[in-house]
Amino acid sequence: MITLYGIKNCNSMKKAFEWCDAHGTAYTFHDYKKLGVPRERLVEWCRAVGWKTLVNTRGTTYRGLSPEDQEITTQSKAVALMVAHPSLIKRPVVETDGGQLLVGFDPTLFESFVR
Repeated sequence: MITLYGIKNCNSMKKAFEWCDAHGTAYTFHDYKKLGVPRERLVEWCRAVGWKTLVNTRGTTYRGLSPEDQEITTQSKAVALMVAHPSLIKRPVVETDGGQLLVGFDPTLFESFVR
């Protein structure tokens, strides 16, 4: 079983849902726009994959930040911004029961990661 973290209407999330459904991969979905992500979980993810991997600098949420907030130079600032603006987190974040993480959707990586 995997957990897909993201936002329901995101195109990358739709691709991840479709991939899992087509390949019979069981998952639970955590909508972090509605439920948020606990600060402690974000810190764990940052330790595992790095905060630069988690922060979505291409989305409208990032572009809507003030120039000062766009200058993210530390993990603590990145985590604070992701807590305040969950849409700033890249999608999907895929977590296995064993705690392994995959960030973003790539069918080839999904194949090797969730099987």
